Amino acid sequence: MNEPEAVERRRRGQARGPHPLVELTLFRVREFVREPEALFWTFAFPILLAFVLGIAFRGRGVQPTPVALEAGVQADHVREALERFDDLEVSVLDPAAAEDALRKGQVGLVVIPGPEGMTYRYDPARPESRTARLQVELALARAAGYGEQSPAREDHVTERGARYIDFVIPGLLALNLMGTGFWGVGYAVVQLRTRMLLKRFVATPMRRSDFLLSFGLGRLSFLVVELAALLAFARLVFDVTVQGSLILFAAIAVVGGFTFAALGLLVASRAKTVEGVAGLMNLAMVPMWILSGVFFSSSRFPDMMQPLIRVLPLTPLVDTLRAVMNEGAGIGDVAGWMALVAAWGVASFAVALRIFRWN
Repeated sequence: MNEPEAVERRRRGQARGPHPLVELTLFRVREFVREPEALFWTFAFPILLAFVLGIAFRGRGVQPTPVALEAGVQADHVREALERFDDLEVSVLDPAAAEDALRKGQVGLVVIPGPEGMTYRYDPARPESRTARLQVELALARAAGYGEQSPAREDHVTERGARYIDFVIPGLLALNLMGTGFWGVGYAVVQLRTRMLLKRFVATPMRRSDFLLSFGLGRLSFLVVELAALLAFARLVFDVTVQGSLILFAAIAVVGGFTFAALGLLVASRAKTVEGVAGLMNLAMVPMWILSGVFFSSSRFPDMMQPLIRVLPLTPLVDTLRAVMNEGAGIGDVAGWMALVAAWGVASFAVALRIFRWN
């Protein structure tokens, strides 16, 4: 058999075999199946999250809308009318407490009875506030037999510290501190590990604590620019300002930045793949996104969940930033919350230092 015939026979044999596209596809499937982390976060985690949320909200039905009723001579009569409406949860508060509850997002509407009719105080930018106003009007109309009622007056909340944008900006800042702490630190560590660069540091005289601490300090070096950019944007576009001490506000952000950098180190201390650390970071961050009061008050969740919500590191960070920014709180008012956030950071760094592996 001459050489051209042999080449032609080999070509025909290859043609009768599996197509290269099929083989490459099967290789990618086997590669994915051999990664337990990828399988868990792709298939098991969504089901687990749906199961947990299903238990948390199972059988609760539609929750009543929380509204505040200012205490006064006519408050009892109005409260009786509103409480007959099942879609409302009424709290009778003095004017200062009602204003504080509205500012913190604990109620969507403040009802102020008066001799000339009702006054509704709310932020029109909040959908739940507009819904609460309509529900209150419906409840009062039903109590009056749908007869003629005195005209109501609207008092739209536009002052600083009481608008929804004032409520959400501190939450967004805390959310950014958490996200950059996890992804900026944890992801960087795992990338070094997957590229086999961490193993080279073992032979150096560098201490492990110095190596890990450098990630946290490097993360904090960008905090000034990060804070300044977000606060400047909030001030220029929405006229949002820090009512309390700017130094205290910055100190809280530094503590929060360190804490989430330490948590990023913790989740990356043993992770071997990018997919694995991404799943672990999502497992740590998603509950805090939902529960910690970033976009709406955490008091809306059931009482049985409140102890868990209060100890999540993002919850006290959000509450502390919000108190200083919107209420002008001082160090004595937020010291307990700051201590809890700092405790999370110190504990996370200590555990990460203990269990960290170079390879």
